[in-house]
Amino acid sequence: MDIETHLDEDGVEIECDVPMTLLGTHRCETSKKGAYKRGDSVTNALATGFKRERKEEKKAQKDREKRARKENTQSPSAGQSIVNGQENTNGNDYKEEADDGRLFLCFVMSEADQQTNTVIEIARSEALILKGHQNEVFSCAWNPELPLMVASGSGDATARLWQVPAEGSDVPEPIVLNHLPNLNDNKDVTTLDWNPSGTLLATGSYDGQARIWTPRGELRCVMTQHRGPIFSLKWNKKGDLLLSGSADNTTVVWNPETGDMKQQFELHSLAILDVDWMDDTTFASCSTDQTICLCKVGSSKALRKWRGHDDEVNAVRWDPTGEWLASCSDDMTAKIWSPDSDQYVQEIRGHELQIYTLQWAPYVERSGPDASPRILATGSFDATIRIWDALRGTCLHVLKNHTEAVYSISFSPDARLLCSGSFDEMLNIWDVKKGQLLKTYKGNGGIFEVHFNKTGEKLAACTSSKQVVILDMKS
Repeated sequence: MDIETHLDEDGVEIECDVPMTLLGTHRCETSKKGAYKRGDSVTNALATGFKRERKEEKKAQKDREKRARKENTQSPSAGQSIVNGQENTNGNDYKEEADDGRLFLCFVMSEADQQTNTVIEIARSEALILKGHQNEVFSCAWNPELPLMVASGSGDATARLWQVPAEGSDVPEPIVLNHLPNLNDNKDVTTLDWNPSGTLLATGSYDGQARIWTPRGELRCVMTQHRGPIFSLKWNKKGDLLLSGSADNTTVVWNPETGDMKQQFELHSLAILDVDWMDDTTFASCSTDQTICLCKVGSSKALRKWRGHDDEVNAVRWDPTGEWLASCSDDMTAKIWSPDSDQYVQEIRGHELQIYTLQWAPYVERSGPDASPRILATGSFDATIRIWDALRGTCLHVLKNHTEAVYSISFSPDARLLCSGSFDEMLNIWDVKKGQLLKTYKGNGGIFEVHFNKTGEKLAACTSSKQVVILDMKS
């Protein structure tokens, strides 16, 4: 029997974490009911979207750290350089020193260069706005074979398939993929991914169910092994296996033909935030437990369990050759790993706050005198994007035009452009080689994800304002 109820200032019931006692004054330690805490059992997971809450929590942490830095020192603005603690405004490059004493060079556009570089502001009237979702749109993905079909996933318990017109603004009604009934009160469609041939779409939900759909909206199968929210879904390159990572601390490999579980891996101690295939049978997973596991289908043990980050690992990505794995973390670093080593082969430092996302540039030449450097982009809660020569750990450019955390970045297929989206409602398009800002678009909601289509002619962004924004990159 409850003898006391705790309410916050909004009248929402909150739970007290301290047992009641009659022997002295009761001092509360409270949390909102349903709030996700690391280490909670998955059955006590959020009533609100975990993806949304993680970002709000990290934003609050970012604001606290930002205030603390301002009290102690003033950070250099774009175009200013710090060398041995001295401000230098005469150049576009500056040296930064890592904790181990290593120096690396970063290039930041000077204010003079920014003034001479003409930035195009894309008007809202030039954007195609896809409306229909009844809640925030968390994820979007272009069909890899049908360049004008884009899928979106929302907190309204639906995914939608949109046929974007090549020209004009007349959009056919989308195909609605209903994710009801769901297994708990949360309706978020948290992640989605097309198979390589574009014939099947996989969606993951906050209730722990994964589903496979056809481009016509037919539901092929529902997969229910997970006991917590699914945060990441990836098809292997062959398209015969589907991989999911969940807050129940497990990864599952599925047979997409039957919907049956092929193998479940229980190698992490906390929620799994991201997964990525190295090849058709080998994959990596990362977790809030600060580790990364390298696994092979058919083996019950991890091939490698990498430790090196000092905080939760937000994302992992294999480079296009499958030789190198990049990871990024709340410890403000990215790291490069090789399947042949137990330790990271390169540590990337420079961001001032958590790194939330990263992407490899499409790779052209693997070896020989014309071999391309392995270019990696990272997006951070310090409101910047950095472009790196990943294997050297060299910062090539610092891209500054956001005022809030950067949640998503996407390279164009030819690697000439990089798009970034932030909760400052800005979508920025950058020249990768020069590190220059080319175009901006101001939306009316925070941006969760951005993606170029396979031709690079269309760009999609999904937002907190229940919309999917499509930009024509040919103009």
